[in-house]
Amino acid sequence: MHISEEKAERHTLAVIVDNEPGILARIAGLFTARGYNIESLTVSEVTADKAVSRITIVTSASPATLEQIVAQLDRLVPVHRVHDLTAEGPHVERELALVKVRGTGDHRIEALRLADVYRARVVDATTSSFVFEVTGGIEKIDKFVELMGEVGLIEVARTGIVAIARGKDAA
Repeated sequence: MHISEEKAERHTLAVIVDNEPGILARIAGLFTARGYNIESLTVSEVTADKAVSRITIVTSASPATLEQIVAQLDRLVPVHRVHDLTAEGPHVERELALVKVRGTGDHRIEALRLADVYRARVVDATTSSFVFEVTGGIEKIDKFVELMGEVGLIEVARTGIVAIARGKDAA
């Protein structure tokens, strides 16, 4: 008997939920209980009355597992809708990172040059370090952090992915 494993693919899910205590824990618990991994997780209120939130989850799963994840999320009472943005078509993904770098002598000049190339903003500066704010796709942030590692990386804080579908329709 030959068992074939399906290849895991990265997917971005937009989950629209009632903004109530414990919903994030229930969703994270669903992933944990079934052994699914969350690569990125962001949450924000999306209505003026603060009654609805949008949870953006990035996960890697086979098509069959992803189908199970979506079905199980859809069954939770506070969940209004689950959108697999990756499967539904073109969408925009962004992340924000704060990157602290040592900055003295030639390393200072190189850090500023790289920041300019990656359109990173200086949000804090001392005589011995910088904190840069950089936004973009995962690959851009990863590369910026990698390059700053060669200059004198101290610390990195990342927000996680936010994503929205292209076009006129809401997720």
